[in-house]
Amino acid sequence: MNNSELHARTATLLTKASAGLTDQKSVVGFDGFVDEIIHAVDKRQSQKEYSTIPTLAKLAARIADAAGVSTNVELVVQKMKLGGNGPIMANALASFGMHVTYIGNLGYPNLHPVFVDFARRAQVISIAEPGHTDALEFEDGKLMLGKLEPLNEITYENLVQRAGGEKLKNLFNEAGLVGLVNWTMIPAMNDIWKNLFEKDCPQLSPGKKRIVFFDLADPVKRLPADIRVALDWISRFQKYFKVILGLNEKECFEISNVLGIKPKDNSMSSLKALAVELRDKLKIHTVVVHPVQFACAATTESSAAVAGPFDPKPLISTGAGDHFNAGFCLGNLLGLDLEASVLTGVTTSGFYVRTGKSPAVSDLVHFLKNWPA
Repeated sequence: MNNSELHARTATLLTKASAGLTDQKSVVGFDGFVDEIIHAVDKRQSQKEYSTIPTLAKLAARIADAAGVSTNVELVVQKMKLGGNGPIMANALASFGMHVTYIGNLGYPNLHPVFVDFARRAQVISIAEPGHTDALEFEDGKLMLGKLEPLNEITYENLVQRAGGEKLKNLFNEAGLVGLVNWTMIPAMNDIWKNLFEKDCPQLSPGKKRIVFFDLADPVKRLPADIRVALDWISRFQKYFKVILGLNEKECFEISNVLGIKPKDNSMSSLKALAVELRDKLKIHTVVVHPVQFACAATTESSAAVAGPFDPKPLISTGAGDHFNAGFCLGNLLGLDLEASVLTGVTTSGFYVRTGKSPAVSDLVHFLKNWPA
């Protein structure tokens, strides 16, 4: 099947299946950030006019040149928005039209203003104050500077106390999709997963098809032994769920290194093969890998790779991966085949980086029918 045929088929599948979205329930947690999207100034021409440092490499060179002599870098805030892997993914799911419950640190006892609009589209249960991220965006990537102390309050005990033990159990029992994201920045996440697995999962009603999606979120700062513990818990959840592990390119190589797997290169064919190997090693249902220009996935039944609508100068890049995750999970919830689910993921991300907005399903269909050159 060529690309145009795949795009047309996926648009048709999304149109037909989306009518049942209002019956889909999802629960996502547990982080929360206030994101400031920032540009770094290269040269300023006037009070209102300036050029930006175009790449991370250029910023790195400027910092290196300042060693021993110091320098300053002017930062200009472009916008302030909701942030965190969980809120961005949950907001995207809500934009599709499904019923979403979000549990996390969005402001306590009162919501932070950046989450108020999100709370109109989703049921939110906030358990702590949000973290803060300065997201410096460049043409070749982004530098995320995080202030994470509030995330220390994200514990299983706090979830039970502020969400309610019975309510927590009921939400997980009714959800077709559970998203457990940002393991790296939540120190107590292994303990949360342990408690969910041992206390809540055994009480799930049998017979319901459930998906659990995991996103480690750049685990480079965590010790290999701790990563292995996390991966072991992810594998265990396969007992109760169809487990999906989502990885960007950098995370894919980091996890491969921890598992003793040596990737060949970062080509589409190599990363597709690597997704298969990682899935086999972890013994879970799905591994999906989403570099910037394409995405690939492997399940127990098949594997697929799909080119994305790459934009070399996106309007926004922070949150692109979380939108991919939401789109890929949407495809899975609606029963789309693997190739169409991967395409739904890259389409969701592609729409977001061009517009700065989370798409509705109708936006995805229009984008697929008018695929950018």
